[in-house]
Amino acid sequence: MIKNISVLGATGSIGRQTLDVVRHMDGVGVVALTAGFNYEKMAELCREFHPQLAVMADEASMGQLAEELSDMDIRLSWGLEGLMEAATMEQADCVITAVVGMVGLRPTLAAIRAGKRIGLANKETLVCAGELVMAEARKYGAEIIPVDSEHSAIFQCLMGVRDPKEVKRIILTCSGGPFFGKQRQELFNVTKADVLRHPTWKMGPKITVDCATLMNKGLEVIEAMRLYDLPAERVDVVIHRQSIIHSMVEFVDGAVMAQMGVPDMRLPIQLALTYPHRTACPVEPLDLLTCGDLTFHQPDLDTFPCLALAIACAKKGGTACAAMNGANEEAVGLYLQDRIGFYDIYKLVQGAVDATAFVKAPSLEQILDADRIARQYVREHTILF
Repeated sequence: MIKNISVLGATGSIGRQTLDVVRHMDGVGVVALTAGFNYEKMAELCREFHPQLAVMADEASMGQLAEELSDMDIRLSWGLEGLMEAATMEQADCVITAVVGMVGLRPTLAAIRAGKRIGLANKETLVCAGELVMAEARKYGAEIIPVDSEHSAIFQCLMGVRDPKEVKRIILTCSGGPFFGKQRQELFNVTKADVLRHPTWKMGPKITVDCATLMNKGLEVIEAMRLYDLPAERVDVVIHRQSIIHSMVEFVDGAVMAQMGVPDMRLPIQLALTYPHRTACPVEPLDLLTCGDLTFHQPDLDTFPCLALAIACAKKGGTACAAMNGANEEAVGLYLQDRIGFYDIYKLVQGAVDATAFVKAPSLEQILDADRIARQYVREHTILF
């Protein structure tokens, strides 16, 4: 049983829900919290959970947090150095990596090398450097327990599998986002409010945009490949609007195992803390008599080309995934600033992938270079849109 945790990204959606899970668990302490720039929310969390260490994104935010916590004995830090310390604290049994973006890669690797259990909610870690990350986890004996609902579902479906050769394929379910059933021409003039109106989940703005473009599901295809050591051809995506089946595994004998539950991230978060055991959870149980019909559809790759691009990068491997991810992060940021349109995200990401030199078996430095070059491409070409 986990006794102490560090939460990287404590003020974000996953971080807040992780701390809500902790509120309902006896004997679990919080030794470190990290956040971006929301020092007021961070101060509230520090007063409630009394961590030993609190980390902000920059020195100015740390200074503001220091003023809020002047009466408390909490050590403060900032930036990458602070993230690395929070990820490797000796007292932490488990590190929940809930930061968004490539900033999560180095702290996750550091936590792995410190032999921590990783409650992984940072997609970019596996998308950009999955082979390297999984190799390090094997080398240092670190457990990686996925927190994403889809990957937690697969993890649970595979708990009793004795031989990986019994697995035929993974089936990732996808809500379809706010534009399911729309045609491409209908989406050229969608508003940001429409894009950010997800039908099922309440998430941060970046991942909500990714859900609207279906890039998020493409990132999850790559994650699944790395977590479960499968080629892209054995990871499929189906649209499941109800978000009741969180993903499935098909076995070689034709049996399909699904993990079902209400759409609440606290379920997979709690499992990451209690595995291999299960404990009572504050989440409302699934009622099969009232959840409605369960339907499935094939994704529309013409209307949602980001998913097709992600699958192509998944098959190519190497630095293609890092370039795609970095370009997407940059493009989504520009979209949220109202500087580009909805389909400009795809155009910029595709251009960045094509313009970034490809390395088949990259080092960490080459992965970071691909990320940097792709981001630079997006910034330099935004004026064209």
